[in-house]
Amino acid sequence: MHPNKISDQIKKSKYISRDLSWLRFNYRVLDQVKNPTKSLFDRLKFLAITASNLDEFFMIRVGSLYNYIDYNKERVDYSGLREMPFRKKLLEFAHRFVNDAYQTYQNELVPLFEKQGFGICKIDELTEIEQRKASYYFKNTIFPLLTPMVFDNYHGFPLLMNQILIFGVVTKTDEAKAQNRLTFIQIPQNLARFYEIQRKDKLIFVPIEEIIRWKIGKLFRNVEVVSVNLFRITRNGDFTLEESDDIDADFIQEIKLKLKTRKKGRVVRVEIERNASQFMLKTLKERWSIDNGNIFSVSNINLIDFKGLWQIIRHTNFKDKLTKQPSPVLPLSLPLEQTDNLFTYLKKRDVLLHHPYNSMEPVVRLLEQAAEDPYVLGIKQTIYRLADQSRVTAALLKAAENGKHVSVLFEVKARFDEERNIKEGEKLEKAGCFVIYGISKYKTHTKMLMIIRKEGEKVTRYIHIGSGNYNEQTSKLYTDISLLTTDETYAHDVSEFFNVITGHSLPNDYQYLITAPKDMRQQIIELIRAEAKNAKKGLASGIVMKMNSLEDKEIIDEFYKASKAGVPVRLIVRGICCLRPGRKGLSENIAVSSIVGEFLEHSRLFYFHNNGESKVYGGSADMMVRSFDRRIEAMFLIVNEDLKREAIKILSYNLKDNQNTYIMREDGAYIKKREAHEKAFNIHREFYKLRVEPEEPIDLFEYCSKERVEAIKEVAPNPE
Repeated sequence: MHPNKISDQIKKSKYISRDLSWLRFNYRVLDQVKNPTKSLFDRLKFLAITASNLDEFFMIRVGSLYNYIDYNKERVDYSGLREMPFRKKLLEFAHRFVNDAYQTYQNELVPLFEKQGFGICKIDELTEIEQRKASYYFKNTIFPLLTPMVFDNYHGFPLLMNQILIFGVVTKTDEAKAQNRLTFIQIPQNLARFYEIQRKDKLIFVPIEEIIRWKIGKLFRNVEVVSVNLFRITRNGDFTLEESDDIDADFIQEIKLKLKTRKKGRVVRVEIERNASQFMLKTLKERWSIDNGNIFSVSNINLIDFKGLWQIIRHTNFKDKLTKQPSPVLPLSLPLEQTDNLFTYLKKRDVLLHHPYNSMEPVVRLLEQAAEDPYVLGIKQTIYRLADQSRVTAALLKAAENGKHVSVLFEVKARFDEERNIKEGEKLEKAGCFVIYGISKYKTHTKMLMIIRKEGEKVTRYIHIGSGNYNEQTSKLYTDISLLTTDETYAHDVSEFFNVITGHSLPNDYQYLITAPKDMRQQIIELIRAEAKNAKKGLASGIVMKMNSLEDKEIIDEFYKASKAGVPVRLIVRGICCLRPGRKGLSENIAVSSIVGEFLEHSRLFYFHNNGESKVYGGSADMMVRSFDRRIEAMFLIVNEDLKREAIKILSYNLKDNQNTYIMREDGAYIKKREAHEKAFNIHREFYKLRVEPEEPIDLFEYCSKERVEAIKEVAPNPE
């Protein structure tokens, strides 16, 4: 398909491609790297994040595309493109991103290294004494770990590992016949990426690959080396499971087997030094059935794999260089004097937590208290991702040791955390916990905790439900919301929900929960339609939704219908957004923004105006097909009026931010929100200043009015 036809097809579609939208998101992360007001180390951090993001994108999204291409299965992208034209567009976009990232690094960041007291140097930039040190390090530490693997008529093609640095060395074996041989040397993962040398005035980081390149002759004695080229491969990491009705030992073994296949998945990307050996490139292309679209050439003055920069970013010499996060503040609904007495306090009042501005400590501490409390009878919890050396796991183990009933649903299909969750689950099983490793064909993504405590003649259930994982580390970096309560209606709903996911119960309708895969999509559609009905009647209406991703076509179509009915819709979508805002006759009343900054926006909050009787939900689900059809998710209604005001305040701050916000245009591009007439408002700082609960109701109608939507369209005009 001609490039112009591809572009026209994309523009005509009323949906934005999920994958192209994701690449736009990574550009917004790259924009943080380009921001000269940030410290160099913050900028390096965001550059490393873009690299990590892109690795996962190629493993999963590009890998998924190749699952269709390799097996001749039909796939039509949201843009309307079939597999091969879409592959062409996607890889072109990815090449442009990679080029922009490397130019930013080389032109904007490297010149700042000297002033910050460090440098990344090659061998010829070292002094004679420093070269001797590097030589000694190679001889005693690196050399014993290197294993050359030759590929020729007598040796098969070796299994090259995913996402590690590899040298391809071409040698001449027969001068008369000019025959070449190809040998691979994989750089050990357990060695630091940089060899460090302390000079008087600065710290020198020497890439380990440059030391190996310098000493490559030690591995090829009496052989002519024709070329030495560094490269790195990314393999398809998108696998599916043959799922049965029961998750048992056989299923766990299947997951372990599938994890091994990830190491052998088809190659979808090769990052390689520019001007690499054509002999080697031809061999790799033929071996892996790839072409120039999969080859990402990198200038020899740049690094391959920016994730290695974490060694510099986290170095003890620079520990004060990263932007310091303020200390967490107490939740508005939890006074300081009550933090050590949560069992008593939660019987009187619900608590809304907003991370990382509020610490996750109250949740972890409640769990730890429950493990030791003689009146606690049992604990039930869903776990998706955990921290290293998790206090959550430690508390559950302690509870089991103390004779309490502990039921844990470990989601072993949590991508890239499968092995960790299997190990943690087995550890809990050995301690006597009742462990379930996922539910049938569904991925359990909901975040729930229930503590059952005997208090006199009755039992009180302490409930925690939220949008984020039970991970003490990421709770300091991700924005999330959650609810602590002993309200009997929540307790009943959550108890019923646990019975569903651990047994075969089919409950009646929940009062405060909306769940997937049962009926979440349909209930959200009904809430959107209710706003459209109000708009048609001339009543006040409005929708504000904050989420990570918006991809489900049925939900998007309902937004389009609501827009046509006159409902003003404000969407805050951090990453993927397949809805096309501001298109005449389709989505004129819809505005979309994305917040990308110091914290990863992970909270999900959903507001429906409801003619002044607002409904506000939080929860674990995004508006995606997988969330509705292939995951166990839960949204919870916030009924306490004080907490509802807090949640609405959170949304209003998100809409007010003008420092981290990008406005999405109708063509799918984003521009930075700049309102010169307004005072700077940075939500990643303002939430730390909240000390008093809002007494008066906040009407989000002001923020999602048609006038506000029109103003946003003026801010983000489409190019002529």
